[in-house]
Amino acid sequence: MSTTSTSQHDVPSLTPEQLGEVLTLLPGSDSVELKATVPGVDRRRVVDRLGLDPLQAELRQVAFFDTPDLRLDRVGLVLRARRVQHKPGDTVVKLRPVDPAGLSDDLRASPHFGVEIDAMPGGFVCSGSLKAASEDGPIHEVLRRDRPIRKLFSKEQRALVAERAPDGLDWDDLRVLGPITTLKLKFSPPELGRRMVAELWAYPDGSQILELSTKCAPAEAFQVAAETKAFLASRGVDLGAPQQTKTRTALEYFASIGE
Repeated sequence: MSTTSTSQHDVPSLTPEQLGEVLTLLPGSDSVELKATVPGVDRRRVVDRLGLDPLQAELRQVAFFDTPDLRLDRVGLVLRARRVQHKPGDTVVKLRPVDPAGLSDDLRASPHFGVEIDAMPGGFVCSGSLKAASEDGPIHEVLRRDRPIRKLFSKEQRALVAERAPDGLDWDDLRVLGPITTLKLKFSPPELGRRMVAELWAYPDGSQILELSTKCAPAEAFQVAAETKAFLASRGVDLGAPQQTKTRTALEYFASIGE
């Protein structure tokens, strides 16, 4: 693949074992999200080449809920709430990683549950997400520690947490990890012919992650991946650079400071 940057690394590919696993997971998935993070040294240049206007971005706040030593994360549970400026927010209980074949029929039948493969250069993870809409007020109260965390989640979400959480773990053991300020900008490059999303996460220690992504149906994942990689490379995105994940970085940060 040709690129416009002479400093780009080789783009990592999935191993044969990883490729086989993806092919097994695709039929049981509802969507695929293709992601790539932009190294800090390239951020300004890539933003300019993509023609992104930061003033068009949507302001958000994201917070996670776990014990200080991440006991939920260790069993594959991620609890998150999201505020959106001038809009309702949402909550999610995420199972990660997950095998779609091992999910119960009741959970798969829920209109609020979906399975998605998140793929980035050299890796992927399959997740199941149970979502619920939420007004901004209750989320803000929880982030201010004025409302119990458990009251933020729906009955369906609480039941899933009870099923998957470690024995003996109670809602009162959880802490608010965050919030993290984020900017989300949707854009549709004419050359690519599909919508993309740019998300900038600003962490409390001053570090940032800029992630570019696009979603597609499982059946078109490989075609869209090839087209998206070519487009991003043409805009100077170093797809061979070390990749970061927004959630993992957040959880590890808060665990490190004993939040």
